[in-house]
Amino acid sequence: MMRSLLVRGMLAGLIAGVLATLFAYFFGEPSVETAIGLEGTAAHSHDDAGAHDPAAHDPAAHEPAPAEEEELVTRGVQSTVGLLTGVGLYGVAVGGLFSLAFAFVYGRLGTLRPRVTAALLAGGAFVVVFLVPFLKYPANPPAVGQAGTIGSRTSLYFGFVALSLLIGILAAAFGRKLADKLGAWRGGLIAAGGYVVLIAVAAALLPSIDEVPAEFPGSTLWTFRLASVGTQVVLWTVLGLAFGALSEKALSEKALTEKSLVRKDA
Repeated sequence: MMRSLLVRGMLAGLIAGVLATLFAYFFGEPSVETAIGLEGTAAHSHDDAGAHDPAAHDPAAHEPAPAEEEELVTRGVQSTVGLLTGVGLYGVAVGGLFSLAFAFVYGRLGTLRPRVTAALLAGGAFVVVFLVPFLKYPANPPAVGQAGTIGSRTSLYFGFVALSLLIGILAAAFGRKLADKLGAWRGGLIAAGGYVVLIAVAAALLPSIDEVPAEFPGSTLWTFRLASVGTQVVLWTVLGLAFGALSEKALSEKALTEKSLVRKDA
């Protein structure tokens, strides 16, 4: 059964990845193109400023500049095939992990149907894995951020994702125990409150990153970040709904098979 759920999770993830790619292409790529254009404009302005530098009259300054490296992958390929490949593979990987989490959670949340369990799991994963880390370290378009800090920024972001996931798992386990004593509603509220408090403390202790240039258009930044959130909303929503439908069918078939075997034994 685990193999069946894993295959369905990867299939649901692929479907979610394709739809998320379409959303990112139509709503996110325009702001990416704008940011790249701004980056090119800034580079040309820097070159023009260098032309008026007194050092430009130095004979050594007239030596031919090295030829620019040819672009290996065109922007058109990056925004279509590259985007689909990246988001699609991400969706498949997330779908596989999602199916493993579902297999562990299913049956431990009372008598919820597979569709409901998958929807709740997808909603919780969206908040813990993406939304909370995004609020601390929001995504930035090209031309934003210093090249020398890419490593530290990446480490901080994924470290916070791992921390949020760990706190979320602990809060869910704690809430499950409280539900037996206080009821599902109260146990869930206390667990959610504990997660909020702990993650808020962690966010306050971790360093903040603000490398957005003052001259960068706020509308472009806002559009890009809104598209980033929308892409993840599409991904997790479709994943939860698609996997819920696929898993419910598989689990229903398994239940019918078990019933028929019991009748034969009887």
